[in-house]
Amino acid sequence: MIERELLGEPLDILLIEDDPDHAEMIKRSLGQHNVANRICHLSDGEAALNYLFKRGYYKDRNGNAHPHVILLDLRLPKVDGLTVLKNIKEDEDLRKIPVVVITTSAADKDINAAYGNYVNSYLVKPVDFDKFSEMLENLGFYWLAWNHSPWE
Repeated sequence: MIERELLGEPLDILLIEDDPDHAEMIKRSLGQHNVANRICHLSDGEAALNYLFKRGYYKDRNGNAHPHVILLDLRLPKVDGLTVLKNIKEDEDLRKIPVVVITTSAADKDINAAYGNYVNSYLVKPVDFDKFSEMLENLGFYWLAWNHSPWE
């Protein structure tokens, strides 16, 4: 598994994805490439916001722990991905977390809206599993191994 060279701490990914097949592909692909030590998967935008802002069911979750990266689908039930992104980037502490949109939408309006809300990266899910797996491996190595977060 990839671990932070200096801290030796496990890597945490928050995966916000409502499609169970896509979520499983992401988890399996990251696991096959030894990219993630821990993945927290949430299937709707409301749960994601509650988790990040420590509300409701998640009010007692671990102190100041933040994921190292958030993988966010745009099409989510309850609260859509763009609203989740906007809430993250409007919060002084949470805005530091890299957010990567991983979605099926290649629509210009979605791409522009995501970057307009300060997304760190926008990826369109390839239909081919091997290409999807390669994209996730590269994503994992960049955001989780090479990139340095503000909590290091």
